[in-house]
Amino acid sequence: MTTADSRREEIADYVIAHGQVRIDKLVEHFGVSRMTIHRHIDQLAAKGVLRKLHGAVTAQPSGIYESLHRYRATVATTEKQALAKAALAHIEPGQVIFLDDSTTVGAIAPFLNEIDPLTVISNSVAVANALVDADVVDFICLGGQYHRTYNAYIDHICLRAIEALRADLLICSASAIEGTTAFIQDQQVARVKQTMVASASKSILLADHTKFGKVALNVFGDLTDFDTVIVTDSLDPAEAARLSAAGVNLQIVKGSSR
Repeated sequence: MTTADSRREEIADYVIAHGQVRIDKLVEHFGVSRMTIHRHIDQLAAKGVLRKLHGAVTAQPSGIYESLHRYRATVATTEKQALAKAALAHIEPGQVIFLDDSTTVGAIAPFLNEIDPLTVISNSVAVANALVDADVVDFICLGGQYHRTYNAYIDHICLRAIEALRADLLICSASAIEGTTAFIQDQQVARVKQTMVASASKSILLADHTKFGKVALNVFGDLTDFDTVIVTDSLDPAEAARLSAAGVNLQIVKGSSR
């Protein structure tokens, strides 16, 4: 990564952490000229990462922004931990499992060293990093072209690798859920997840309450296609009842911070 790329990453991280930042504050914080800050912000805005306002920049969510791995890692963290622990109960020693690139599923990785033996297959760099010291886990990394937005490999090379493998279980998540339809913002990410579903004997979808009542660009699949959909008790009870009535095998776990 070049110095300019690194600086843009730092600016994006800073704005994401603070929500909205004045241009003057960015100039002061990073110790560069106003012109330099504007140039970096213009490039980040062109990619849909940030939004430029009069005299300020904001991390107000957009479809692309919400796809950013850094942003997703900050959302519903308490629920993600609860979902991850619930998913562990579905993993048995000796299994081969797929883990997708979602930050929800990534929360499982630190606990996997408790399951011996286990083979984990993932396209997520965060999962790979978490399993570096997991002595009992055989890890297969799905390579290809690295996409910084998702901190994962999601190209055709990754797809071919998935098609050549078979797993007992897939644990995955989605960008949004409306009715019984799960959506993914990025078409390539959707294809990777769909290919994992096809290559796994069983599939489990994890979803925190922020995913419901929203849509994204690409259809991932119907919730009834998953063997289990795990949600926390933050989900509206009426919505949970509707999903169960529609045939979704819903598992509700305690995870509400309310």
